[in-house]
Amino acid sequence: MKKGATIIVKEGPRELARAGAEIFASAAEESIRETGAFRVALSGGSTPRPMYRLSAQAPFAGRINWEKTSLFWVDERFVPEGDGASNYGAAKRDFIDRVPIPRDHVHPMFQVGLTLDQAAQRYEELLRALIPLNEEGFPTFDLVLLGLGKDGHTASLFPGHPALREERRLVVPVKGGDPDVERLTLTLPVINAARRIVFMVAGRDKAPVLRAIFEEGVGELPAQRVAPRSGQLIWLLDQEAASLIPKEVLHGGKG
Repeated sequence: MKKGATIIVKEGPRELARAGAEIFASAAEESIRETGAFRVALSGGSTPRPMYRLSAQAPFAGRINWEKTSLFWVDERFVPEGDGASNYGAAKRDFIDRVPIPRDHVHPMFQVGLTLDQAAQRYEELLRALIPLNEEGFPTFDLVLLGLGKDGHTASLFPGHPALREERRLVVPVKGGDPDVERLTLTLPVINAARRIVFMVAGRDKAPVLRAIFEEGVGELPAQRVAPRSGQLIWLLDQEAASLIPKEVLHGGKG
């Protein structure tokens, strides 16, 4: 386990969603208090969707100043909003359409009429324009939400893919995953520049890869390469997902 990481284990998906919504609201309050804005990169997949729905409801929605919140995406399948595989489309239905966030504060990756390469370049320009840059020139998100695949991938950074070695670009095109389609993804230097990174992982099918991630001496899976330079790393797990992690790791990693 990366030093400084916090592991939080909740009983089941319902408790996981509530804990995620609390982290989201608390991060928003802290960031707006300290900097006047909250900039978050959302992940797709099924695990965070209950958390997104809770974030659009009381008491969480009322704690967030949506006028000062901006939404971006960690990765996206290169499909239109109405496609069932669209991360943006799912988030729009789950909570964006239910909260008073200005529409020009919502920044999906997919853009009609652009090629994959053009969309990657456009999104990189957008990030540089709207998010404060660190000393190395990478945007500093206040919160990055990540999921975890059974193969150890996170965002759309897949094992063995050249995107894992990218050190300069902010957004790159990739192809892979399930479904095996064209995608855009933030790169590791962007993710690792964030002030706070939260993995949300649920289900017994994720237990083997989590065990591998937290074991010493294991080859680097994409998720193992998430190591914030100066920010906070939180693993938010349900009991089934955490069931194979050694007890000494869990006890030492809980915040």
